[in-house]
Amino acid sequence: MFTGLVQALGTIKPLGGDSWQITCVSQSLSIMQDLAYGDSVAVDGVCLTVEEILKDGFIASASPETLRRTTLGTEEAQQGYVNLETSLRVGGKVGGHFVMGHVDGVGQLVSLEQTASSWEMTFTAPEAIARYIVPKGSITVNGISLTVAAYDPELSQFTVAVIPLTYAETNLRYLVPGSLVNLEGDILGKYVEKFLQPGQRHTTDTDITPAFLLEHGYLS
Repeated sequence: MFTGLVQALGTIKPLGGDSWQITCVSQSLSIMQDLAYGDSVAVDGVCLTVEEILKDGFIASASPETLRRTTLGTEEAQQGYVNLETSLRVGGKVGGHFVMGHVDGVGQLVSLEQTASSWEMTFTAPEAIARYIVPKGSITVNGISLTVAAYDPELSQFTVAVIPLTYAETNLRYLVPGSLVNLEGDILGKYVEKFLQPGQRHTTDTDITPAFLLEHGYLS
């Protein structure tokens, strides 16, 4: 599990088969200080497992399914930078929102505009994730926890306002209209959808009735 707060930038290089080498750029080597074999790292929002520690990076495997559902296998990702975040430690701060590292789909940057206080970026969203997008809700773009500023269901597009710090410290600053991004919806929305599906019956050991609430002190 992650929080969507990017810690470093890196590059990726295919090694053949399912293996990939992720190398941290020089100013981001601090992420290597406590990295260990078997750790989880979000690479542009994709949860990968560290299989080998290198001097300035690590090696991980990405399955064919992962490459089909994300941007990691694209030429664009291999020629640019990827966002890196190590997994959340128990007791650590959750500065963004709970991010699972399970990408729901690939979106595309439609437009970006610099304002007085932020960058406004608009992306397309495939149906697999569009149903979880709500204004002021959370969404993960390339592993970055962002707040939805606006959502257009007819165009299936959403807009986020990116503060200068986030823009400068992540690979968002390298995106241009047409760039592909990994998207993950808020896990809370997925559970709500599950529980509200027609025909689903969710039982508990005890039926919640007015009599039950009265007996346990919830009603007077």
